[in-house]
This record gives sequence, structure tokens and C-alpha cells, in this order.
Amino acid sequence: MLNPNTHICILGGGFGGLYTALYLQRFSGLKKCRVTLVDPKQHFLFTPLMYELVTGELQQWEIAPSFHSLLQGTHVKHRRDTVETVDLGERRVKLQSGKSLTYDYLVLAVGKETGLGAIPGAAEHAYPFRTLADAQHLREQLRFLEASERQQIRIAIVGGGPSGVELAGKLADRLQERGQIRLIDRGDDILKSFSRASRITAYRTLGAKGVQVDLHTSIAEIGADWIAVKTQGEVSQTAVDLVLWTTGNQPIEWVRNLQCDRNLQDQLIAHPTLQLQGYLEVFVLGDLADVRNPRGQQVPATAQVAYQQADRAAKNLWAILQNRRPKPFRYLHLGEMITLGTDSAAVFSFGMSLRGRLACVVRRLVYLQRLPTLRHRLRVIKHQLTRWLPGKNSKSLQKPANSSAPTGVGQTHSTQRGTASVRSEPIDLEKSAWRSPDKKQINR
Repeated sequence: MLNPNTHICILGGGFGGLYTALYLQRFSGLKKCRVTLVDPKQHFLFTPLMYELVTGELQQWEIAPSFHSLLQGTHVKHRRDTVETVDLGERRVKLQSGKSLTYDYLVLAVGKETGLGAIPGAAEHAYPFRTLADAQHLREQLRFLEASERQQIRIAIVGGGPSGVELAGKLADRLQERGQIRLIDRGDDILKSFSRASRITAYRTLGAKGVQVDLHTSIAEIGADWIAVKTQGEVSQTAVDLVLWTTGNQPIEWVRNLQCDRNLQDQLIAHPTLQLQGYLEVFVLGDLADVRNPRGQQVPATAQVAYQQADRAAKNLWAILQNRRPKPFRYLHLGEMITLGTDSAAVFSFGMSLRGRLACVVRRLVYLQRLPTLRHRLRVIKHQLTRWLPGKNSKSLQKPANSSAPTGVGQTHSTQRGTASVRSEPIDLEKSAWRSPDKKQINR
């Protein structure tokens, strides 16, 4: 018989945490338990669509509904507070408010934070793009720059992963001829975890939008209106108006202090059932977790992996409470999706390859279907339909016209929209080395 005093405590209201809480509602027997979701923020953020906030394609309420609205009618209580410490042995969570929570079962799903401390000036002058507050701040900065009299708005994006690439495409479309977008990565390729087809599409699309891609380039220092970059051993300084930082993750401080096994990347080692090694009453999801598939390969740390893990965590919690054996998490690879601007995207899934406007529509529909609750999903879809229907005023930005773009500072050759600009050694896309994870989730 289920103990009505059983307390399930979920730390983190992202994909792993919120969706675990929502999936627990499928089991009527769990309504007798206490479920607490701890997150300091008021709103959930559907991170794969936050790039659309930059261009105004989506409104904030559509991708950042409040926890109150999402949890309305459930038995989940949202406690708006910040975790200070977790004592795994005592099963106790100490909060910043001074209160403490004891738990029977714990779900760790707080994700990671952007690490800016290693590069001189980064913490003071670079802006991360991870949270709703980050997106709001970026929009404020863009409005300020657009209202200024400067002819060119010079933006450096550090990190050639999905976040950096998607931001570059959106910013290029928003700023159009006025924008001078520079994507910087110290590696030999962008989108390293993506397929060759996705990378080729990204290069071509960003090149057509006038984005300069600098590979084999690292950041040496960041000032108030400049960056110093190092390429092939030489350091050069370039004037910029804005630096966006999309690379480098680190665990939150209290996670680093947990007394448990972890890997070299500071991820917590979990059993295939998502249970923390040494503490079977604790489940670890998302960025925090080192979870292996049956081949011993680590599953990627993406939003969609966390989405799938939430389903398995909820089922395993219910199984344990029913005195049944929990099952291992099996990651289903659905393909890849990435936005490359307001009018372009790439979708590769189950043998289907889409690019351009059709890929934009497919990507948007897939993500809208993944929004947290049916009520919110229907509201957003209804609102989107009113914008897409003929005769309605669309807020989507138009594709920039083909014309000469200003030469980027530090380019090794002249650049025009429609021609890919890549600084560093020439890259043979046919032979470019890449290694895909054993299983890769759709989107990021």
C-alpha cells in the first residue's frame, strides 16, 4: 500500500524536472504522494524555441509559460526557491530561504550553467544565451544598438555548436545588411555532433546570410568594445558591439559539492535506470547525468534526451513505489533539427531530408507538439494559426536581399552575401572528420 506521506522532490524546472512532474500525473496512485518542484524561476523555458524570441517570431508567453499555469489542476507544488545544499545521506535539501525539505525520492534535473570565468573579461563583457533573462537582455541590447546611429552592428558569437549557429542565423536575418555577424570556434568544424549533411546546410545558409565563420580561433581576452582572438599563434584585436557566449558548461556549485561518483566532466554517474550510483532513491536527468546505453556509450546531453528521460524517470518512480523493478532508459534517436534563420532550417529524420521554408514549418510544428501541456499547446497553436492565415499580419522577418555585405574585420578574403566566409585552413566538407553519437535525438 502506497504511503501517503511519501515525498518526491524534483530539483529543476527544465525539460527533465517539469516533464517528470507532469508525467507523474498519469499515475492516479501517485496523487496520494507529495510532489514538490523546486525552481527559483517563475517560468518554464522551452529552450529549443528561444531563438525565435530574438526575431519576434514567437512571443514570450508562448515558449515561457508560468509554472503556476502549467501545474494548475495537478498535485504538484512549485516552490520558488534556490537550492543551497543537498545532503544525500540525510535525504535533505537546504534552500536559500532558510527552509529545508526532506524527501523519500529525489530527482536532480537542474542542468548546468554557462562558464565564463576562464577567459579574461568574459564574465564582465560577454553575455550568455541560456535563460529567459538572457534572451530578454539580448533583445534589449539589440534594440539599443538598432536605435543608435552606427552603420554596422558588430556581433561576435563564441561557440560553433547548435546554440551559436542558430543564433547567428537569427541575428543575421534580424539585422540584415546592418549586421556584421562573426561566429568563432576554436575547433575545426561547426556542429560537430551533427551529421555532415546538417553541417553542409549550415555552412551554405550562413554564408548566404553573410555570416563570417572563424575556425581554429580562440578567444584570448574580451574588453568593453573589443575582443582579442588567437589564430595560428597570432593574436589580433577586433572592435565589437556585442559578444555572445554559447560554449562552456559547468555544474552549479552545490552540485559540485555532492558526495557521489562523477566522471571527468563533473557529470554524476547514474545506472541505466537513471538512478544515481550509490543512492538508488535519487534520479539524475539531463546535463547532470552520465548515462550509458547498452553499448556503454554515453547518451548526449540535449533537451530532447531530458524529455525522454523524464518519461522513464516517472515510470521508474511508479514502478519502485509498486515494488516492481525499474527499467533501463533507452534513448531513441529521432534525427536532427536546427533553425538557420527566419526562413531556413534543416530537418533530417528517419530518412527524410528537408531544408529551407518547409523545414522551418516542420520544425515549428514538431516543437509546438512538444509543449508541456495540452491546454498551453492549443493556445499557442491557435495563436500561430492566426498569424499564418492569409490576410493576417505576420511578424516574421523577410529574407535579406542579396547585396554586398561589409567585409568582416580580420577576414582573409572579401565576403559577399551568398558566399560562405570561413576563416582558417580550407575545409574539405567531403572529408571533414566527424563522429556522431551512437544515438542522436531530433533537434538538440
